[in-house]
Amino acid sequence: MNADISPSQTKRNVAILVLAQAVLGAQMPILFILGGLAGLSLASNPCFATLPISMIVLGSVLAATPLSEFMQRFGRRAGFMLGSAFGALGASISAYGLYIQSFYVFIFGALLTGVYMSAQGFYRFAAADTSSPEFRPKAISYVLAGGLLAAIIGPQLVKATSEATVIPFLGAYIAVIVINLVGSLMFLFLNIPTPSAPSEDAPAGRSRMELLKTPVIAVSIICAMVAYALMNLVMTSTPLAVVGCGFEQDTAADIVSSHVLAMYIPSFFTGHLIARYGAVKIISLGLAILAAAGVTAMSGVVLENFYVALILLGVGWNFGYIGATSMLAASYAPEERGRIQGLNDMLVFGGVVIASLASGGLMNCSGGDAQQGWQAVNLAMVPFLALAGAALIWLVLRPARDYD
Repeated sequence: MNADISPSQTKRNVAILVLAQAVLGAQMPILFILGGLAGLSLASNPCFATLPISMIVLGSVLAATPLSEFMQRFGRRAGFMLGSAFGALGASISAYGLYIQSFYVFIFGALLTGVYMSAQGFYRFAAADTSSPEFRPKAISYVLAGGLLAAIIGPQLVKATSEATVIPFLGAYIAVIVINLVGSLMFLFLNIPTPSAPSEDAPAGRSRMELLKTPVIAVSIICAMVAYALMNLVMTSTPLAVVGCGFEQDTAADIVSSHVLAMYIPSFFTGHLIARYGAVKIISLGLAILAAAGVTAMSGVVLENFYVALILLGVGWNFGYIGATSMLAASYAPEERGRIQGLNDMLVFGGVVIASLASGGLMNCSGGDAQQGWQAVNLAMVPFLALAGAALIWLVLRPARDYD
């Protein structure tokens, strides 16, 4: 923990980041619920319906490393406010794309929105920056728990705003602009010291390649990639599958809402579980729950299966992603922070880009109807779960067990 930050200030920082996750994070359910549906209404080819979501994640990938380095130089506050500015700008351009019915303008706005998504990903690392080793897993978990309110606010805003204007979905994107402009003000109260410029004799830390060759870092990144990519793969297709199977758009919003709630409710105790049982066991449990989500989804397209599968998907993501983040956060030196955090998020969200692109293709172009597409989406989880499981087993069987 930074000696210049008192425990009370650490808790205040965590509280601000929790609030930011709740308020600013509400835009992500909005964009993920409507992105595929708006894309389907604008794209000439239905196989590209989920491209707007893919572009958001691609923007996050492209922004991860430069944004991490920006925050390493100018501080977390400046980086988070910059992310919110891009969130407002991206939503404005997407709204204009809807207004003129241009798919290309719409997805360009989505690309810029990805800078906000990247910034939000660093909230968890910011919580860890000034936390003690004992409090760190809990701080990360609490910040992600802020998504609980986002899971309630976002889908309700979809219901209230998506049809509020003559142009479908335009009102929701206007709401996203307001969320970014107002929500960014809370960062004025964040107090995380900007890292001091290193002296000439200060340790430089490991290079990116050396960090990636470290077993615990490599496995934590693989598990985070798999947990996040598979969650995105299935969640991106969910509104299309629900509507395609004959249910209402509001029902799709409710299912996604239950999923996002399941993503964040466990965060109230995930950190405690990691502190007690270790990250590897919690990650393993998360992967098993993700597998159960896929089995449930492939059991039929009745409404109950959609709800149960998406709830399991959220819980599995929570255990897998928070566990991997905690394992990573304990594996690098302070001087390596900017380097590995940006690299981690670039790789994780790079996997999410591929998953979101594959989601639309599998859902709309791999079968004769929505049910067959939904089966293909969930079947695609199998090899990646096997990869993450094998990586964890390899780590556990290594002679030097330095992963807890």
